[in-house]
Amino acid sequence: MGSRQLYSQISCMRENLFKQGFLDEQFIQLEELQDDANPNFVEEVVTLFFKDSARLIFNIEQALSNNPLDFNKLDNFMHQFKGSSSSIGAKKVKNECTQFKEYCRIGNGEGCIRTFQQVKKEYATLRKKLENYFQLVRQAGPMQTACRPK
Repeated sequence: MGSRQLYSQISCMRENLFKQGFLDEQFIQLEELQDDANPNFVEEVVTLFFKDSARLIFNIEQALSNNPLDFNKLDNFMHQFKGSSSSIGAKKVKNECTQFKEYCRIGNGEGCIRTFQQVKKEYATLRKKLENYFQLVRQAGPMQTACRPK
């Protein structure tokens, strides 16, 4: 595949991440921080997010297995997860975290369990999409990506 074709594929993939609601403005802000001195900045930040999130997901799963549920503890874990998600622009994950926190606030255990499954689904989908995206970006080499999607 030629480099022009590869850049076009990357551009379309990136645009779709925004159009489909997986990413928001915060991702663009991360891209704007990337420069020649740190050309892999965005990928490194996203990789750290996924590593840290694995720990938080484990903690939430453990807390959801307790009886009775400690809604304050669950809310605190989800607050951390939501903050991390927001920091990379993971829009769908962040929105599900907000819903989970609302179920914690009203003490709805079933809602928490159901919404957590959705959080994990959105997280896994985003992870796969971003892994594919960054794989293509690495293959293509340096390019300008910090622009607003159409």
